[in-house]
Amino acid sequence: MYTNEGNAIVERFPDRYIAAMPIAIETMPMCHYHPRGTFLQASGIGCTFSCGGCISETVALHADAVSGALRHIAPDALVGRALKEGCRGIAFCLNDPTAMHQTFLRVARAAHDAGLLVGCATNGYYTGEALRDLAPAIDFANIGLKGASDERYRACGAVSAEPAFRTVKTLLEAGVHVEVSCIHARGRDDEIRAAAARIVEISPDIPFLVMRFIPFGDESPAMEPTIAESERICDDLRRTLRYVYLFNSPGTGYLDTACPACGETVVRREFFGPMGARTITIPPDARCSCGFLLPVTGSVGETSYAEPGMMGGYRFTRALEMVHAVLVCLGVESDADLACIWAGVIGDDYIRDLHGKIQRIDGYLDLIRELGERAGRPGAADRLATYINDRVAAVSSAVEGCRRPRVYYSMGTPLFALNAERFEMNLVEAAGGDPVNRGIARAGKPGVNITPEEFAAFNPEYIFISGFLSAPASDYLAACRRMGLSADAVEHGRVYTLSPGWDFGNPRWVLGLSAIAGILHPERAVFDLAAEQDRFYRTFYKTGTVGTTGNRSFYRP
Repeated sequence: MYTNEGNAIVERFPDRYIAAMPIAIETMPMCHYHPRGTFLQASGIGCTFSCGGCISETVALHADAVSGALRHIAPDALVGRALKEGCRGIAFCLNDPTAMHQTFLRVARAAHDAGLLVGCATNGYYTGEALRDLAPAIDFANIGLKGASDERYRACGAVSAEPAFRTVKTLLEAGVHVEVSCIHARGRDDEIRAAAARIVEISPDIPFLVMRFIPFGDESPAMEPTIAESERICDDLRRTLRYVYLFNSPGTGYLDTACPACGETVVRREFFGPMGARTITIPPDARCSCGFLLPVTGSVGETSYAEPGMMGGYRFTRALEMVHAVLVCLGVESDADLACIWAGVIGDDYIRDLHGKIQRIDGYLDLIRELGERAGRPGAADRLATYINDRVAAVSSAVEGCRRPRVYYSMGTPLFALNAERFEMNLVEAAGGDPVNRGIARAGKPGVNITPEEFAAFNPEYIFISGFLSAPASDYLAACRRMGLSADAVEHGRVYTLSPGWDFGNPRWVLGLSAIAGILHPERAVFDLAAEQDRFYRTFYKTGTVGTTGNRSFYRP
């Protein structure tokens, strides 16, 4: 990301961005800073780390592949955009600002001159010299810890853990609002406990955001803890830290803020996409009814900014992965070809309209053909679209005229319902079911928390758990019993977890369609799923399914 010109270290891509868009600050994420405030997200490319399972892999670890999509935006122009959009400030996230330090400092100066706030999400791996430049230049920061040991940092290509903790302490002492994120991966409970212990030594009031590890890239699915396992870790951490929150866990109550003085829930939040949250209720002065004032910096907004489609935060990287998933099935393998297509997709603002294209089966088939044209592979796109269309027709024929049982589609935990217009509802309908989620008027990203009363009123006969941010059916049923939730599906154990990529984000959803139909109508939809999967893999991945294990990356077989 840097080069040597005239004996000076300079950026390769100064003042260049892959994305700039308004977001709600909780999308960054920040929990105690200007709640519901609107900030301009500024995202470049590249990173100083190389971490397994990185959610920003596309823009952080494949910088050269996406560099052709960069747009030059001078600091004054970026500030002007923030002012025009009514933003409180500018937030650098997705890639790490350590990879664009000089650009970041220029923007920080221009933002402050214009009366705007400025901050970033960063791994915090700064030298003492760079940290002295940074501390007076910013107002807020989310520092992402990889753990507490030098071993964990060496696994990311760094030397030791010390610089990250030094950054937390230095910024806090400089008056910067600091929040900390830390990965919780299975088998590494001691790492997150040790990291929390070091943060307690700095200040027990620093918000500690637990990021349940989601295996992207080449990481093994075995590294992903269940939501229940991560909630137990949060219980441990809350014994010493006052404000611990759990992300990447739809429906969890561990995103809420409890008053340290009386225990009352003061702030309610819900899952809002990977690494993000949305504030649902909060007192206008962030004060508990007992009188305790939460350590919240800045004013509380009346409403949160509504980010359109796949725009905002880490959803942008998921959109790029969805495009990648189709391209893999079309035989696009080289980084050069992928870079060219990505550049066009980003440059044409194609991502802005992607959300609408992936909500219906016919729209997804159009997406395949459009990407086939962009990739110069219309024949391959037609083969994939025809394959999917034929399988949809076969399922539709099999379930035609059947009674449609009530189906509830959830993500992660029982009371997080997917949106009514989501693609999964179309799969349920095509498979011969009646998606009760259609009765939910409100919407989130990708869904909303519902009440036990709503769950009871739905009384689903079948429940499907998303293949993206998921949970074992046994955990799900245990949660239903713990919360006193009853439904036909729960009483009869008809709760099913979809395989990763089998219901959203990947052309493999066509396999999920057959699986859902076979569960809802076993007497009519009689399909050999193993043979169908093997055919799909051999046709579009040029490999058999023997020995394959799917993680949460959309584009990985």
